[in-house]
Amino acid sequence: MKTTLRAAMAAALALHGAAFAQQTIKLGVLNIEAGPLVPFSSAINEGTTMAVETLNAKGGALGRKYELVIQNHDGPPAGAIAAANKLVQQQGVSFFTSLSPSGNSLAVSAKLGELNALFLDATAASDDLTGKNCNPNYFRIGISDGSQVQVWRELAQRNGIKTIDMLMADMAAARNASKYLTAALPAFGGSIGKELYTPLSTTDHGSNIAQLLGKPADALVMYMPGATGVGLAKQQAQFGLFEKYKLVLSASMVNEILITGQGDSTVGVWSAQSYFATLPGTANAEFVKAFEARFNRKPSYLAADAYLAFMLVHEAITKAKSTDVAAVRGALKGLKLANTIVGDIEMRAADHQLVRPMVVVQAVKAAPGKGEMALRSVEPAARTTMPPSPECKM
Repeated sequence: MKTTLRAAMAAALALHGAAFAQQTIKLGVLNIEAGPLVPFSSAINEGTTMAVETLNAKGGALGRKYELVIQNHDGPPAGAIAAANKLVQQQGVSFFTSLSPSGNSLAVSAKLGELNALFLDATAASDDLTGKNCNPNYFRIGISDGSQVQVWRELAQRNGIKTIDMLMADMAAARNASKYLTAALPAFGGSIGKELYTPLSTTDHGSNIAQLLGKPADALVMYMPGATGVGLAKQQAQFGLFEKYKLVLSASMVNEILITGQGDSTVGVWSAQSYFATLPGTANAEFVKAFEARFNRKPSYLAADAYLAFMLVHEAITKAKSTDVAAVRGALKGLKLANTIVGDIEMRAADHQLVRPMVVVQAVKAAPGKGEMALRSVEPAARTTMPPSPECKM
């Protein structure tokens, strides 16, 4: 009888162990389902889906497969916090990425300690996130505003720009970029002309366009993400605003996601971003081929960064041989990877900013009424990545 009981208990424990081994490792996404940033949401879902499917095809990690968990919310910071709580506390997610403006990321980052989760941010650009508001559980995959401004400054110098008008969405990242740009201009005799801010939800840009047309500076810099950027591009075309400037620069506005809706209204506009599908390298060529086969289009910079976020989590889990949050966090700090889809990268231990190359792209005319993006240069990390902020105390 005792032998039979022991055998039964052993069988039960074996089954329990097998079931535990089959539990998935959940990777989460905070995504936005309403408002002007919605045009970006599918890119995040595609990139994370591609990552999970790719990793699972290779066997997952620690003998377990990955599971993608998407939690949508309506856009504001309060919604992002509620969605993060649901991911972690109800869905059992310990590692997540997001479509997140900087204000949302700052709010969610502040809650990471009590959530005991890691946030690998694919989109938010405010330098405060890796500066005065840095957090041990927060890691930025995308580029920072400071890095974008480095590229803007070089383009301005190269084109003999002395005065710059700014038209920005009234959001944390845009104001941060404005601050960095204003500080960078005196080094080559530049200065700010008009500095205009408008709510991200703005649909009528007429008054701002009129102000800029009055006396344009040498260059125009815009930070107008999502549907707001599409609306601005179309509306300015009626007045030829961009044609009044020697150089037009943008952030999160003129890119491979939004240009479909902008047609040829943004031809000539330059942007600095984290990735472009024609980047050199075998790893990227394979990624682009697989992505096109899966989604019938080339990956955007947001899809690539969301994909990269989960690839980094996977490498850290593998290195740590654990899904324990503290262990994975330790494995991420200082993690170096060679030959990724964007080349060689390093998750800087000092502030959890991913050190990576950037690309400079420009909108060009593809056909009447149609524009497309073209790669102009790949900027090495050493030239564009901002140094760690002394304000970051982890």
